[in-house]
Amino acid sequence: MGTVDRYVLREVGLSWLAVTGVLLAILVSNQLAQVLGQAAERGYPREVILGLIGLMSIQNGTYVIPVGLLLGIVLALGRLYHESEMAALRACGVGPAQLLRPVSVLAVAVAALLAWLALAAAPRSFERAQAIQREAIRAAEFGMLEPGKFHTFARGSAVFYAEAADSDGTLRRVFLQRRVADRVEIVLADRARHLVQEGGALHVLVLQDGERYEVVPGDPAVRRVHFAEHGIPVRLGGPTSGPARVETRPTLELMADPERAAQAEFQRRVSLPLMALVLALLAVPLSELRPRQGRYARIGLVILVYFVYANLLSAAQTWIEKGWVAPQVGVWWTHALVLCVAGVLWWRHSPPRWASP
Repeated sequence: MGTVDRYVLREVGLSWLAVTGVLLAILVSNQLAQVLGQAAERGYPREVILGLIGLMSIQNGTYVIPVGLLLGIVLALGRLYHESEMAALRACGVGPAQLLRPVSVLAVAVAALLAWLALAAAPRSFERAQAIQREAIRAAEFGMLEPGKFHTFARGSAVFYAEAADSDGTLRRVFLQRRVADRVEIVLADRARHLVQEGGALHVLVLQDGERYEVVPGDPAVRRVHFAEHGIPVRLGGPTSGPARVETRPTLELMADPERAAQAEFQRRVSLPLMALVLALLAVPLSELRPRQGRYARIGLVILVYFVYANLLSAAQTWIEKGWVAPQVGVWWTHALVLCVAGVLWWRHSPPRWASP
């Protein structure tokens, strides 16, 4: 690569890093608010919050990187036009067509990064995030039994309350109500201990010095039992449930699956690196500024182009899932359409206007 190529590559590379970094920071701050809200609502342990934010950033970063590439190229080349550096380069025989060489180097590197993220890293991170969320909800089902608060567990079939707690964790003056088969049990005890076994899958309440009342709704008879110690095991549900979501499945498995949802997800993943290459090709003619135009004059148009492109891809994926478009047609027509637009823009700036001397 020549001096000009290295200079342009450095400019567009730094611009892409800066824009992508800002977009990722906005994304992470938005995700932080979302995860904190979910944690407060569902009772997630504090230690899982940062892990969830990191995993979700990997998933959503695949959507930020392409628009960061488009804006980075347009901003970098727009600065060259605005500060008359492009005029100097043209005087040296370097036209916009020659700018495509360093821009392509960056685009190929970004497309390779996106291919790894979309095809391998993002599905694994989505699967891991789902597992962490399920495990957090499962752990929060029982949670820490704090005095002075009512706690529900066993999917709402049991209610627990303790008036106070000693320094060693022993709970005092305990109330417990739970439904067992067709009867309701009410337990009053002086003391209770909370034991966690089997890696959190089994919780045991050991009640001491109390009474248990058993009532069958509609039956006036009440059974009363005195006890010195009474253990109540509560086994939580398994951490996994239901079929795997299509977003978590490996890419090769999706490619071999003829189901519409699998093909739509597979084509969405493959489209992300292709989108980066197409946007880089489109960015060079879009970045050209006329004399006296501001450096940011094309940003609105560039953002509009990206959103139209992204929404067309999303619509095409939905049409595949609904069976309105054959998987053979799939989302590929959107890339072809944008490539045609890029071809028209390049044709408008073709020789003799863009010809090298």
